Amino acid sequence: MQGLGAEHLDSAERTPRQRPWRPQIYRKCTDTAWLFLFFLFWTGLVFIMGYSVAAGATGRLLFGYDSFGNVCGKKNSPVEGAPLSGQDMTQKKHVFFMNSCNLEVRDVRLGSTVLCVSSCPEEQLDTLEEVQLFANTSGSFLCVYNLNSFNYTQIPNADLLCPRLPVPPSKSFPLFNRCIPQTPECYSLFASVLINDVDSLHRILSGIMSGRDTVLGLCILAFALSLAMMFTFRFITTLLVHIFIALIVLGLLFVCGVLWWLYYDYTNDLSIELDTERENMKCLLGFAIVSTVITAVLLILIYVLRKRIKLTVELLQVTNKAISSSPFLLFQPLWTFTILIFFWVLWVAVLLSLGTAGAAQVIEGGQVEYKPLSGIRYMWWYHLIGLIWTSEFILACQQMTVAGTVVTCYFNRNKSDPPDRPILSSLSILFCYHQGTVVKGSLLITAVRIPRAVLMYMCNTLKEKQDSALSRCVSQCCCCCFWCLDKCLRHLNQNAYTTTAINGTDFCTSAKDALKLLSKNSSHFTSVNCFGDFIIFLGKVLVVCFTVFGGLMAFNYHRVLQVWAIPLLLVAFFAYLVAHSFLSVFETVLDALFLCFAVDLETNDGSSEKPYFMDQEFLNFVKRINKLNTRAQRDKSSLTIEEGTELRPL
Repeated sequence: MQGLGAEHLDSAERTPRQRPWRPQIYRKCTDTAWLFLFFLFWTGLVFIMGYSVAAGATGRLLFGYDSFGNVCGKKNSPVEGAPLSGQDMTQKKHVFFMNSCNLEVRDVRLGSTVLCVSSCPEEQLDTLEEVQLFANTSGSFLCVYNLNSFNYTQIPNADLLCPRLPVPPSKSFPLFNRCIPQTPECYSLFASVLINDVDSLHRILSGIMSGRDTVLGLCILAFALSLAMMFTFRFITTLLVHIFIALIVLGLLFVCGVLWWLYYDYTNDLSIELDTERENMKCLLGFAIVSTVITAVLLILIYVLRKRIKLTVELLQVTNKAISSSPFLLFQPLWTFTILIFFWVLWVAVLLSLGTAGAAQVIEGGQVEYKPLSGIRYMWWYHLIGLIWTSEFILACQQMTVAGTVVTCYFNRNKSDPPDRPILSSLSILFCYHQGTVVKGSLLITAVRIPRAVLMYMCNTLKEKQDSALSRCVSQCCCCCFWCLDKCLRHLNQNAYTTTAINGTDFCTSAKDALKLLSKNSSHFTSVNCFGDFIIFLGKVLVVCFTVFGGLMAFNYHRVLQVWAIPLLLVAFFAYLVAHSFLSVFETVLDALFLCFAVDLETNDGSSEKPYFMDQEFLNFVKRINKLNTRAQRDKSSLTIEEGTELRPL
């Protein structure tokens, strides 16, 4: 008997005990090593920022520069060995090519001499006398700086120091501040050589900067639409849901139609000769295909789930009641949005500086050429990882704060006396104890997004090389798998953050505990969560649809010298992030509420000794959901029995 007792004790010791749920009782610092890693990573980002400020020259990209190292429209510092450098160009803001009709590329640089001038010649100049007259009347000197306008017609080799005749009429274009020739025979050659020779990154950056006013306006539009959508969900009714779904259907169909119409317009435009236009056309085709697939899938889902609209409205009303206990939760995305805007502006500024980082080298004739510095490409990748990781960290801090607020309000016995300042309390707990947990969760999302970005780049490369269809299919399947993994990890992270706010455990422990608890109580809220999350996702889609439509209308007017497809994609990404940061409050509250409900069921039984923390209205709503699920299962089982009876032989 003693042997059996000892064996029983050994087996009990070997069996791991289930960790008890202790809502807001125990708290300690979690995942501190990951917080230290994030600090080291940001040390590298700060180094890149300092390096870009010291070595970059954003002015060269924005304002253009001449062949002697002078940035147009600015006062310049001299370059050693270049006698014509270091000039004051504050009055000379336009870039002029001395041989604009016969541009050539020699050793990966333009063979024509480039000057900074005060104005572009708007009429054709056929002789040097006309060039001299134009310089005297307008103050715009079209010959090399060390040649006085008086000597344009005096010295014998003036034709080598002045533009090739005839000088075509030109007009300043906002992009690069360049003098663009207006004659058809010169324009086509000039644009094809100038724009196609520029590196893809510089074309994209220049497209962003040339359309910066449009991009800023679209970002403000996305911000306003996200605010409107958030308040719509706050005071939602059945009628509002029907109007909302009708707007989504119309918006999806309209955007798809506009994308296909623009692609058809591009394919029938015989003047497409530039890489920018061809890239815009390819991106339009990709946008049109993706939007058509998304539209078809969403329309099918809307049709299938149309009977659950009333239930979804009740769900959102329960969520709004939880938010009403701390109404300042609705303003929580504002500081997240402000921090994201500040960080993105800083990131773009550093990217522009890195794109223009180069060492000045003097070549023949005293001209200056900028060579890209070694290691810049690696800095770009490091900078990209910093963008994704830091953005996800900021969004995760918002999720953790909202989840902590819901937990504080839910596990309060006296519902008539809510806790004081729950948001500030949740923020203080986050920054004092759980920043490492948020860093670890955001790093997991980043680790999935980076391979996905690499695979998407490989897909585009395979399309350009016309590789085998099998390799393209495999890469696209991998992209799809990474997308599904990203969605699963986001849901896992949200539950882990809520569990950390409840129990004060580290990320891995919290994720494991939440997964076990949710799998045990999945019958209570799996279907409900799907309906609510789908409606909230439709709200994000509506914001993106209207923002993209505004971008299509605005960017299409400057299609020639501007890669506007990439800025439009960035605007769509920004609109989704803004909508996500605002509407994710409802998602986070919904997920945290049901996880708190599961913990409540796990630790209490509704008796006088262990009463539930939930209020009666929420409990009645969950009972109605269970009743509907039970009825659906009963109908399905009865249908199976009837079919079996029909097939049974007599």
